[in-house]
Amino acid sequence: MASSWIAYNELAWTEDWLADPAAYEDEVKVYVDLIRRTAAKPPRTLLHLGSGAGGHDTIFKRHFSVTGVDLSPGMLNKARKVHPDIEYIEGDMRTLRLDRQFDAVAIPDSIDYMASRQDLEQAIQTAVMHLKTGGVLLVTAKTAEIFRNNNFAYSGEKDDIHLTLFENNYINPFHPDTYEATLVYLIRRQGELTMHTEQHVLGLFSQTIWDDAFKQAGMTMMQKSLDGIYDPVLLNDGEYPLVVFVGLKR
Repeated sequence: MASSWIAYNELAWTEDWLADPAAYEDEVKVYVDLIRRTAAKPPRTLLHLGSGAGGHDTIFKRHFSVTGVDLSPGMLNKARKVHPDIEYIEGDMRTLRLDRQFDAVAIPDSIDYMASRQDLEQAIQTAVMHLKTGGVLLVTAKTAEIFRNNNFAYSGEKDDIHLTLFENNYINPFHPDTYEATLVYLIRRQGELTMHTEQHVLGLFSQTIWDDAFKQAGMTMMQKSLDGIYDPVLLNDGEYPLVVFVGLKR
């Protein structure tokens, strides 16, 4: 079933105003290095689950033959225009079955949309099913122990359009294992303002739940901290620590 999020469909075009492909460079270099150092042999093929508008793929495709999967038609349409050399597939990482395997599977940006423990376990199992023996699984995540409430602001202007996006992250104590990401878009076309809001409920799991999900899928993972990549858009004294899990399928 396709995603209905307006942020990733009707408003997918805003990526061109808010996301500079160069901003992904340092982040994806970390992922490429981890994949190469972990792999049993030089990896050539990569399955990118939750590939979005293809920002990460600008760098991934320099190193691997990439296949992208996403749930949002709006994002897939953008990615296909930017990367006509990449195969993009509409699919759900919980249920995807491609009948082929890859040297690496990466989920660098979208695992948060697994909003329940069952969803998380299904996504990890899907990823491992699509890995060759000796292949590498890489997942970028947030753990409940280190996550905190934050606010972000993004902006861009071109073609007589001025765009500002505010994002509020909030850990709701009445809904365990989740956090809320509330988005507020201010879009001015030739000075005329329209506003759009959307609330996403996302998964936020403890280290133990992550470890159990990987163990159930037969994976032993190491982890690396990844901090600072969102510092330019964080407001006040925010911190946005991330964890990169990486492991080898044996």
